[in-house]
Amino acid sequence: MKYLDEYRNKGQVSKLTNAIKRIAGKEPITLMEVCGTHTMAIFRYGIKKLLPSNIKLISGPGCPVCVSPNSIIDLAVAYSKSNDIIICTFGDMVRVPGSSSSLEKEKARGADIRIVNSPLDSIDIALANKNSKVVFIGVGFETTTPPVAIAIKEAQRRRVRNFYVLCGHKIIPPAIKVLLQAPDLKVDGFLLPGHVSTVLGLAPYEFMSKEFKAAGVIAGFEPQDVLEATYLLVSQIRVGVPKVEIQYRRAVRPQGNQKARDFINEVFDITDSEWRGIGIIKDSGLKIKPSFSEFDAELKIDIQPEPTKQEKGCICGEILQGRKSPPDCKLFSKICTPSDPKGACMVSSEGTCAAWWKYNG
Repeated sequence: MKYLDEYRNKGQVSKLTNAIKRIAGKEPITLMEVCGTHTMAIFRYGIKKLLPSNIKLISGPGCPVCVSPNSIIDLAVAYSKSNDIIICTFGDMVRVPGSSSSLEKEKARGADIRIVNSPLDSIDIALANKNSKVVFIGVGFETTTPPVAIAIKEAQRRRVRNFYVLCGHKIIPPAIKVLLQAPDLKVDGFLLPGHVSTVLGLAPYEFMSKEFKAAGVIAGFEPQDVLEATYLLVSQIRVGVPKVEIQYRRAVRPQGNQKARDFINEVFDITDSEWRGIGIIKDSGLKIKPSFSEFDAELKIDIQPEPTKQEKGCICGEILQGRKSPPDCKLFSKICTPSDPKGACMVSSEGTCAAWWKYNG
């Protein structure tokens, strides 16, 4: 199968593994992936076990569902309790626990909550239910933001007056900058997100090498992709010339996707945003522009959510910063499991706790 089987070739994997071992040296190297799909790939293919012991891979804030704070979950839950509101969302968001409930629990209690494949599906639902308000839960990084922007533009074009978006979209590069600024967190290089980078290109990451002397490689998601990106990172670190480069050349262009960025810039403004466990990160989120404010759920639907609180003992925030791993959590595998998750990192298919549970047993 094109672009799949040839990137899982056992011989090539072995060559890349040996090449990494030849240049790894003895000094410790810490690499962080900031994409949930990379997290799952690393666990699924046993990448950590292939690397020399001095190379440490840690997971960062690469799961958009996981980094969404309880405040936005609680607001979505509050909307769902209203008899005249239909909630539309992608699948992962349904099971994420908020302060005391989740969309899944509210659906079991009778709330009208629908899983959609596209934000545009929500517009069709709004047109078919004109006596209800339809709220799409907009959560995701730069990859999923353009389709939401297109949906908002389409709703305006078609004059759909009962469609709204709860905007929780976030931007990856500012979160990487916060991690690099942390004095107690030493990361030598980053496996940069492939999907996000198809939109962003190279330029938004250049501060990493220029300001912080950190290496960065935009990587694909197959075993050879991850290992080749690791080889490039280790090579940069060992020669002391950090830069940002592209391993995932079959999908990512240096200039990214200007049309997708134009959609984002037309519909959204940059704003400060709260990240789970990290707090407010400057210029790391998006809000709907005033020219599209009629579709902003927070502005147009006046509902008071419950006071936000955190699950006692959950360390999802520290896991998202690479400071701790799932086994460090007292809840992990005991009272926090995929069937009864206490934190977002156990819910999402891209969550570190979910990956650890599934592949590390």
